Amino acid sequence: MFTRKILGLAAAAVLAATGAAAAQEMTFFRIGTGGTSGTYYPIGGLLANAISAPPGSRPCEDGGACGVPGLVASALASNGSVANVNAIVGGTLESGFAQGDVATWAQTGTGIWEGKPPADTLRAIANLYPESIHLVASAASGISSVADLKGKRVSLDEPGSGTLVDAQLILAAAGLSESDITPEYLKPDQAADRMKDGAMDAFFFVGGYPAGAIAELASQQDVRIVPIEGEVAAKVLENKFFATDIIPAGTYEGTTADVPTIAVGAQWVTSASQPDELIYGITKALWNDATRAQLDAGHAKGKQIVKENALAGVGIPLHPGAERFYKEAGLLK
Repeated sequence: MFTRKILGLAAAAVLAATGAAAAQEMTFFRIGTGGTSGTYYPIGGLLANAISAPPGSRPCEDGGACGVPGLVASALASNGSVANVNAIVGGTLESGFAQGDVATWAQTGTGIWEGKPPADTLRAIANLYPESIHLVASAASGISSVADLKGKRVSLDEPGSGTLVDAQLILAAAGLSESDITPEYLKPDQAADRMKDGAMDAFFFVGGYPAGAIAELASQQDVRIVPIEGEVAAKVLENKFFATDIIPAGTYEGTTADVPTIAVGAQWVTSASQPDELIYGITKALWNDATRAQLDAGHAKGKQIVKENALAGVGIPLHPGAERFYKEAGLLK
């Protein structure tokens, strides 16, 4: 009888737990990232895992998921910043990553968004990390500066990407346009494959280093990370979204010295229509100790995602849920 009683209690406990899990509402939350060979995609995967806590998950204090209870987040590959902003405004994504310049221009209807309806419902969750502008050239091309791109075969990345926007800015700062080069519009891994075949002289990529496609290419072929400096950099830096940056020596095989370039912030954005409590929970989960450990171990750029820089360079309104967290954390008055 005692055994039956114990078994009965155990069964009741299992049923209660099952009922609790079933009763807990499941919420899905997508994060638009970029191409799989870039930095957005792996960082998006890390953050999706960190903020998730599906129904029935073991509690954080017991070594389980430390995300938002009932939340199932996923990282989706996309064409990048512009595509993510359009998808968020269109309601086909709950959130996504975007360069700080693209996010601000979209939300205010200025810059590249001038003449188009502003994405005035776009809201910020956090600034994440600096994205370095890479200009990668084959050693055989003889390209050693932005000016040397004239007459060359150059990939500017796909339409919808933030890289394309910034590549156009850099060309203009050097007094060049797309008519001065033979432009192609390929993802970094596709451009790298073309370079291996001798069919591409250079390509742009904006993202955190080390970038997988560039690292793989540099391990198989002599390439040069072309500096973006001097008057070209100065003209681009007139835009408040950009800052000077360095791609350190040794980041890619054959890069034996630091390479000066410029960078723009990678920001996590969402829609004003997302529930305040949900975005508050996501922001809180983003900056908890468990997420910190995952970011530090998960990607070289993860260490640069720190709460102290969460509001740096954010040029659009914060989502009210995120704003509430930053006020509680003492980062906002």
